[in-house]
Amino acid sequence: MCQNNETNFAEFVLLGISSFNDFRNLMFAFFLVLYTAVLSENVFIVLLVSVSHHLKRPMYFFLKNLAIADVLATTNAVAPLLYGIIRERETISVSYCIFQYYLLCFSGFAQSFLLTIMSFDRYLAICKPLSYVAIMNMKNCLHLVCLSWLVAFTLITCEIIMMYQLQFCDSNIIDHFICDIGPVAKISSSDTFVLLCYDFVLSMFFIFAPFILVIISYAGIIITILKMSSVIRRKKAFSTCSSHLAVVCTYYGTLIAIYLVPSSSNLSEENKFKTLLYTVLTPMVNPIIYCLRNNDIRSAINKLFHILKENII
Repeated sequence: MCQNNETNFAEFVLLGISSFNDFRNLMFAFFLVLYTAVLSENVFIVLLVSVSHHLKRPMYFFLKNLAIADVLATTNAVAPLLYGIIRERETISVSYCIFQYYLLCFSGFAQSFLLTIMSFDRYLAICKPLSYVAIMNMKNCLHLVCLSWLVAFTLITCEIIMMYQLQFCDSNIIDHFICDIGPVAKISSSDTFVLLCYDFVLSMFFIFAPFILVIISYAGIIITILKMSSVIRRKKAFSTCSSHLAVVCTYYGTLIAIYLVPSSSNLSEENKFKTLLYTVLTPMVNPIIYCLRNNDIRSAINKLFHILKENII
């Protein structure tokens, strides 16, 4: 708590990636290219799924929402980074800082839920094909997606309310390019024990629990595929989930690299790199995986280009 002679800061100073200040122009160009790639790829996926009649299936409806979550996550992280590179350091209000953290968690947890739903979708398609149409109709798919966004919104809101109660009397300098719970709690003058415990519980609920469900779904899928007598059926069944499996491995592989790899002595710079890893790398790789490994999307892209070519000619 702030004492009588102390001021509760109303603004934060984000230092950004200060260790590369000598290469600011190069960094700005590099991250601008990455952001443009992520934005272009995911917006293209959203538009492709929206206009293509061949992609009016539950899996691609979930993929479209995943692309929206990816755009939200990358924009929330990279836009302040680009602005901070230009200014060398960025000054933002406490309210906007907390809002940044809200978007960071909201988009990340929505991604986790959507990947879990997509795993369940693949499980039903391969293991329960007779029940698939009845369970995965568009009404239920819409309910599942809305529930994912709503649960993320509700539970994150509770943490945000707790963050608004924090006071900052000793320092307002955050050694990061975005507001994250760790750097914010570190400079807070308030007791952050309950907040950090709640954040840990949320992480377990939104990340660890969905990861277990994904493992269970794919365990059932693998067992079902191995029981198939025909090699052709096995290949066809595996091809229907290979692109999603690759995305899941990328997403959770990134998280494992972030949380299980031992930290170095330069912890602040490492945290910045880790944040970039899951807010830029995964959203950039996801559309590429689906475009390269998914026959339906490749076919839809070819038909779209063919239509555009005919109209232009």
